Amino acid sequence: MAEDIVTTTGIARHGATRLPSVDLDSFNVELKDDDGFLGDRASKGAFREILDTLRKPLKKNGDDPLGSKSAEAIGKNALDEALVGDDIHASALVHGAIEEFAQELAYVTRRFLKTKAWADTERIVVGGGFRQSRVGELTIARTDIILKAEDFKVDLIPIRFHPDEAGLIGCLHLAPSWIFEAHDSILGVDIGGTNIRCGLVETRWKRAPDLSKASVWKSELWRHADDEPTREGAVKRLVKMIKGLIAAADAEGLKLAPFIGIACPGVINEDGSIAKGAQNLPGNWESRISWTIILKSINVFGWLRLPNLTVPRLFPTFACLPTPS
Repeated sequence: MAEDIVTTTGIARHGATRLPSVDLDSFNVELKDDDGFLGDRASKGAFREILDTLRKPLKKNGDDPLGSKSAEAIGKNALDEALVGDDIHASALVHGAIEEFAQELAYVTRRFLKTKAWADTERIVVGGGFRQSRVGELTIARTDIILKAEDFKVDLIPIRFHPDEAGLIGCLHLAPSWIFEAHDSILGVDIGGTNIRCGLVETRWKRAPDLSKASVWKSELWRHADDEPTREGAVKRLVKMIKGLIAAADAEGLKLAPFIGIACPGVINEDGSIAKGAQNLPGNWESRISWTIILKSINVFGWLRLPNLTVPRLFPTFACLPTPS
């Protein structure tokens, strides 16, 4: 879908842009510059590349305070420790990377804000694994300061929920309203280029009808990037994860809704197929085979027996939420 086209589909439909609590104006903005997609300049990999570039002259003299590991091999916790540790050179190095990356993120954000779909944006919420660190939080704050100094009337803030759970909780906003009156939980799936996470999400709708009190009761993570599976292999593993969560919900006595929300990168067609933007997923996902057909082919509906069904729906509904690139 082009950034300036909005298609209104029904609630709980694949790739719907009109949801119960929000209208989706734009996603997967594919702006390019001479080096490729603009968004790649503000990725986790871009930050690591900046850090390694700063370290390169130090390595020649054996003076790299972060050691011999590449930036890719240095974990978020290690970078956070270097940032606040006693080694001022290591701290300065990480601070330098934060400043350069914040400038890149500000540049990308400025370009996005100039598009028609992003006009009049008041707040930008940043999620993902990068947000789950002090380095990431400082980068977001620094970018916010840069934009405000340039008189952009926009707030750049970290997402409120834990990055590992935000995509799962977001699946609640795909669900039709009847889900919350008769059920207390749903199944959510968050598919990314490195991990697939499945979770049981408690709605807590009676406590907060706006879903602000929702939480992940139980989740399971599979790092598919380590296994490099085919699409069929990935789906089979996904179904196994879902099946385990259903059993856990049954044992706990949860009123699990006949609904699975799937957060998936790319442009999602109404039939559940992925038109484009799935290049980082395991196997070939950009085909005309839809999610529903894939899951039905391995009998996901056959074993999915959900308790307390008060609505005459034979099969669960699968709705894909397009996530920003």
